[in-house]
Amino acid sequence: MKEKKNPEKKSGKKSTSRRDFLKKGLLAGAGTVLAGGVVGSFNAFAQNGEKIKVLGSDGKVMTVDKSHLQEIGLKTEEEMQVAGREGIPGKKWVMVIDLGKCKNARLCMASCQHAHELKPEQHHINVLRMDRGGDTAPFFMPKPCQHCDNPPCTKVCPVDATFKRQDGIVLIDNERCIGCRFCIAACPYSARIFNWSDPKDKEKYEDVEYNIELNVPQKKGTVSKCLFSADRLREGKLPYCVSACPNGVYWFGDANEDAVTNGTTKETVPFKKLLKDNAAYTLLPELGTKPSVYYLPEKDRLFPFEYEGKSDLEDKHHS
Repeated sequence: MKEKKNPEKKSGKKSTSRRDFLKKGLLAGAGTVLAGGVVGSFNAFAQNGEKIKVLGSDGKVMTVDKSHLQEIGLKTEEEMQVAGREGIPGKKWVMVIDLGKCKNARLCMASCQHAHELKPEQHHINVLRMDRGGDTAPFFMPKPCQHCDNPPCTKVCPVDATFKRQDGIVLIDNERCIGCRFCIAACPYSARIFNWSDPKDKEKYEDVEYNIELNVPQKKGTVSKCLFSADRLREGKLPYCVSACPNGVYWFGDANEDAVTNGTTKETVPFKKLLKDNAAYTLLPELGTKPSVYYLPEKDRLFPFEYEGKSDLEDKHHS
């Protein structure tokens, strides 16, 4: 049954509810990973063909009959590769990070690590402690891959392992990656990591079909980074980090729709207005990389900066 659109108007334009935004912006067709409701349908098919391992939406590994993938709504690894490289037509994904709301909870990091089977010392997104010096209090800054519109990393890869999709997301194909690390050297944001050792739970993911949009299973000797949770966007969901943050730090959405949704408050606002009203900026604009990640200045902080129980300003003036 189709949902009715919100008839309310605001400033001469229809207001965009979160439900409408997810329906028009994030919903993007069939997912590339196993939906929870599909699990029970395995028993309806004879398991007499080639067996393959696939990841469920809950992260569990399942063995299924390859000949039945289409019948139960799944894609082969080859089909996932094609869809993963093409991206979602008509979309331009963007992220806005409100520095005034970050309390260094680091749940965004934990959620990302869990989804991509990263070890504790590996990060696709990192929360940095920033200090402008003087009497200005420090602040926290989450830093994911910037998903540049003019990415230097894709230009130096000799095997087309890292590439930019039509929806703006920059991905890495670990089936192609040869571990040369040229992309790491080319990235001015230090947003990439190298898998020096075997991945977490190597045995668990042995022979699992590779999902390019989730970048799982990880592989030793390859490069990894933030994916803007491309697999979640296929399912009409917000990225892992955006959904996990308890403090409303992250906004995510489609620039073509001019709408971004806050992962905590579930509020949807015009993307361009959010940037304009809050004097948003990007990192290192002078390089011409044109990032898709925007930052709102650390004004009107919800939380005082605290370090080991005291704010930095208190430590300075009482030392």
